[in-house]
Order: sequence, then structure tokens, then C-alpha cells
Amino acid sequence: MHLFTACLGTETNTFSPIPTGRRLFEETYLVRGGAYGENPDLFALPMMVFRDRARQLGWRVTESLCAFAVPAGPTIDRVYATYRDEILADLARAGKVDGVLLSLHGAMVAETIASCETDLVRHIRAAVGPGVPIGVELDLHCHLTEELVATADAIVIFKEYPHVDAAERAGELFSIIAGAVEGRLRPRMAMFDCRMIGLYPTTLEPMAGFVQRMRELEGKDGILSISLAHGFPWGDVPELGTRVVAIGDGDSARALELAVELGRELRGLRARIEPPWTPLDAGLDQAVAANEGPIVLADVSDNAGGGAPSDSTFVLRAMLERQMGRAALGCFWDPGTVALAFEAGEGARLTVRLGGKLGAMSGDPIDLAVRVKSLRRDVHQHYLGGSKARMGDMAALSIEDADEVDVVVNSVRAQTFSPDAFTQLGIEPAAKRYVVVKSMNHFRAGFAPLARHIIYLSAPGAIDVDYTRLPYRRVQRPIYPLDSHAWD
Repeated sequence: MHLFTACLGTETNTFSPIPTGRRLFEETYLVRGGAYGENPDLFALPMMVFRDRARQLGWRVTESLCAFAVPAGPTIDRVYATYRDEILADLARAGKVDGVLLSLHGAMVAETIASCETDLVRHIRAAVGPGVPIGVELDLHCHLTEELVATADAIVIFKEYPHVDAAERAGELFSIIAGAVEGRLRPRMAMFDCRMIGLYPTTLEPMAGFVQRMRELEGKDGILSISLAHGFPWGDVPELGTRVVAIGDGDSARALELAVELGRELRGLRARIEPPWTPLDAGLDQAVAANEGPIVLADVSDNAGGGAPSDSTFVLRAMLERQMGRAALGCFWDPGTVALAFEAGEGARLTVRLGGKLGAMSGDPIDLAVRVKSLRRDVHQHYLGGSKARMGDMAALSIEDADEVDVVVNSVRAQTFSPDAFTQLGIEPAAKRYVVVKSMNHFRAGFAPLARHIIYLSAPGAIDVDYTRLPYRRVQRPIYPLDSHAWD
């Protein structure tokens, strides 16, 4: 048997002013021919699973492009087309293939293409014909389109947020497609549209229980897999929203029945599955009043993982005004400040103009007298499920005239996933009273074990968690919470 694999993705915030071009892919993750290296990206993990599982069966594997860009604005059309066409050219050179497995995101939007994943799978289907099984693994923050479901044979989506199960889901998808290739399984998909926009961490109840219920239903009554596409609220595309997809073996009737049942169940949980967003001042009041630290404060509005600049100063400024000491904040994307710190060297004292570079969503820059605490070149932080995220060059700056307030600054934009974003620079989050992470929810995997309290700060910034304020123009209406009659 001959398997073809490829990966292409990013998570597009259509409201972000940062264009996604070739350089962003190159500085995030771009490899070819299975050369995943010592620091594989999260979306490379499925590619590695596909390859290893296929080789265990004695199958031949052709590994094409594996490219992922840190979330930003829409991908430049010509950049997407170049990478898509490279994958298609590799597929043509591969000759006859018996199956195709793709590691994609699901929320990749180009300038004139609302769903790059749908476009890519459509082209691959045209190339391989109707009889070759195509399997697709997606991030749960995906836009699951009707055409994608109709074109692929099996779609398996991360179940967990934080995404700690990418490799596990890859194994699940491989088993389904291998069964289809060998004629043992006939996967049939069914989908239910919940007509909801939202963000649902799966480490919190009642979402944790909902995910467990999905797991328990798999493997029964011919159900091969159940996935929940949460959707990505900051992608203004027609098929934005939460959807349930179930895969049955040979018959989609039970799959559809189950998708509808679970989708309606999720609707009933809608008021309880969003994180407890807390306005900036109220959140800092809670932090100051807490008896024990570390208190982890998530600056969700400046999460690079959602396409934000990761250079906003609103939280830092408020904390300095309140004289909140023994604090660590990171990671600020400010290549200019990093360059100055390296030029000055460790131990040097200098004045920097930190953050506030990308416009109103970033706030005003802050002029600070700092001491360069430590410097590191080409840093990677632990990501999820054994993957790594590139941070570039990094500097730890201690703010003068503040009580042990340290700021971590990096040259490659990335959200804060793990405590080692701090510890590699000599800062121990466990020893701080306040730890501010520029992240939406992925931080929980690494920081929850050391945190006494976690507060989701709804500060000003690029990512507004009040969806009713977002300037949607393309989303299919009605949909909750934009419309009270979403399910009429």
C-alpha cells in the first residue's frame, strides 16, 4: 500500500492587521520530505504518527510539505496557492496512492478563499479520484464546511483544549483510513450545525464531561469516531460556528442521530461552557485580594495564538500603576527591544520603549528603565503533546524601580504555552506572586499545576471575547449569541 501525507495550515484571525505570508511560515515551521527535526510543531506530530503507523504495516509513505504559520490575518493568495500547488505536484510525482492523510488546521483563510482546507481537499480529490480514501485531522478551532465533509472520507478533530491529544487523534484517523484502504471499514460522516459561536476549554466542567461522553459513545453501534468542531470566533467566514461530526461504519443514519443528539445537548450547556472572562480592573482586584500565589493571569485579548500582536501594554501598565510586585509577564513580541538587549548584554542597564507597536489594539508603548537579566538565542518552548514552539531570540528584563517585576520579550511571535518560556531565561514562575501569560487557554496545560488561582483577563486588545461586538459581515445568520432566535 502507498500512503501520501501533507500538512498546511494556520489559524486565521480575519480581523488581524498582520498578513500571513511566506516569511511567517518560514519562521514558524516549514519542512519537506519528513525532516521534522528535534523541535516538531504541533501539526507535525500527526505527520509523524501517520508515517510510523504506515511503516509498521509495511506500507510505502510519501511525505510532502509540512508547513504551519503562527496565527495572524488572512494568508496572501499567492502564498497559499504556491504551497497548495507544491503538495499537488508531490502527489502527481508519487504516482498511484492508496490513501491520503492530511494534517490541517481548519480555520485557514486566504484573501479570496474562505476555507483553504476545503479548497486543498477538493484539488486532492480531483487528483486521486473517488475511490481513494482521504482522511483529515483538524484543530478543534476549525470551520467545518459542508463541502469538506462531503469531499473527505473521514475527519477527526482534536478533542482537547489545550490540544494535548493531536498524536492520539492522528492514530484514530489512521486506523479509520487504514480500515478503508484495506476494505474492512466504510466510513460515512454526518454533521450537525449547533448554530453557536463560542470558546470552550475542555479542562473545565461541563465541557470535560461532554468530551468524556463523546469518548464513551465511540466504538458502539458502528460509531467509529465523534468530533466537536468548536469553531474559531475571530474568523469572519460563512460557515463559522460549532458543529458535531460523527463517523459511522457503512451507515450514516446512526451517525446523524448521534450528531444531532450531542449538538442539541451542547446547546443546552451554552451558558456554562465559556470561561469566566473578567474585566481587567476587576481581575486585578481579585488577584490582589487572593491570599496565596502564584496567581496566573491570562491576557487573553493579546493571545498570539488567536492572531493578536502579543505586544499590548494594558495589563503591564495597570499592574505598574497598582505597584503589584513579584511579577513575571510574557511573552511580549518586540524584536527591536530584543535587539537592544542583546547589543547591551546581560547585566546592562538601558531604557527601552516596550510594546505598543501594532496600533490601538496594542495600547501605548511604555518607556521603562530596565536591567537585562538574561539572554537566550533561538529558544523553543514546550508546546503540546511533545511538540515545541519557536520563540526566536529572547530577553528577560527586570524593571527598575519596581518590586521584582520581570518581563520576557521575544523576537518570533508566539503565545505563552509553558513555564519554560520563563525558566529558560532564569525566571521561576512558581516563586512569583503574579504570572501574566499572553495566551487564551493553552497555558493551562503547563501552568495549572503551579497556579493557586487562574484568572482570565478580558483586557483591551485584538481579541474581543464579546462576540456581539465583532464586526461580522460574512457569517451565516441567525447564530447564537448574535441572534436570540438562532434555533427557530
